[in-house]
Amino acid sequence: MTKNTAAVAAPALTRLNLWVMASATGLVVANLYYNQPLLDEIARTFRITEAKAGSISMLTQLGYAVGMLFIIPLGDMLQRKKLIMFNFGMIIAALLLAAFSPNSTFLMVASFLIGATSVTPQLLIPMAAHLARPEERGRTVGFVMSGLLIGILLSRTISGFVGAHLGWRAIFIIAGLVMVLLWILLYFLLPEVYPEYKGNYKSLMQSLISLIREEPMLRMAAIRGALCFASFAAFWTTLVFLLRESPFNAGSDVAGAFGLVGAFGALGASFMGRISDKGNSQQVTTYSIGLIILSYLIFGVSGSSYVGLVAGVILLDLGVQATHISNQTLIFSLRPEARNRLNTVYMVTYFLGGASGTFLASQLWHLWQWQGVVIIGIILSVLALLVHLRFAKPQPIVA
Repeated sequence: MTKNTAAVAAPALTRLNLWVMASATGLVVANLYYNQPLLDEIARTFRITEAKAGSISMLTQLGYAVGMLFIIPLGDMLQRKKLIMFNFGMIIAALLLAAFSPNSTFLMVASFLIGATSVTPQLLIPMAAHLARPEERGRTVGFVMSGLLIGILLSRTISGFVGAHLGWRAIFIIAGLVMVLLWILLYFLLPEVYPEYKGNYKSLMQSLISLIREEPMLRMAAIRGALCFASFAAFWTTLVFLLRESPFNAGSDVAGAFGLVGAFGALGASFMGRISDKGNSQQVTTYSIGLIILSYLIFGVSGSSYVGLVAGVILLDLGVQATHISNQTLIFSLRPEARNRLNTVYMVTYFLGGASGTFLASQLWHLWQWQGVVIIGIILSVLALLVHLRFAKPQPIVA
């Protein structure tokens, strides 16, 4: 198929398509976060330390980065819908492996595989950007990203509730069934996008290096995003440990309920995308990173009260979400024919940042409890602001 034929074959993006993409993005990305409110219960089941239990979440994020690196570039080379359908089979198998893990080592392997296979959202987001009109790209990305953030946050609420009443294994079985139903829905309602890239897989992967070398705004967005997501992961990984302590003395269901609070950030996602469409993304990002810093200052001062945690969670999730939308709107404007590869570079770096934040926060919790988590959160978010102020510059929107 020639490039011109591919362009003709590209379907118009309907509201139904957009809702399907947003829903699928949220339901699949939820697989990455089901384990976070359950880490304390998992630690008790397998009689492992909190730090080792935290590595389960870290391995899921590392797996996601690996899946991004080796699977997502194929979206520029293969038919998108066929790739997504195949990937769903692997997701289902990984979830069932986690559900029936006999020991912590087996669960760690399964968690890595869940991360490596649950990369479908990062095929759907560039797909939506590709099908959207250039002047609506930020709004479209913001809408699909709303589904993603809601999936991230409500996954904790759902898994916390299920874990408290049915045990931690049940959520992975339920998630597997949801993926089967979602596969059927996408098979009938997802449009097909044909590739324009004509090289082989080796040259496809080598082109990632060229993109990193030739696109300074891609490098900046990736580092900026990784630092913000590291601060995000640091909080959510250790929240369950904080709530278990006095004065909260709460379980996984309460930790998961904080996802409902964080969902306020998702409500601002489309709004942030509209502002990015108007060319104000640099200023919006400055403010959004400032919200992350402010959230950790609140955690440090009022982390022993529900009021302080709720206020901080709203600011943290809104700030991280707004920065992420700004980053993706920027990178999708760079090279339209390479959007999946641009997204690969960005998201691999992004989730390596998340894995690093999870690891650092788990270790600092072990050493200094909540104050250690607050310190690393402030350091990471301040670094993100410094990178942004030093290297960001306005970018034009292109078709």
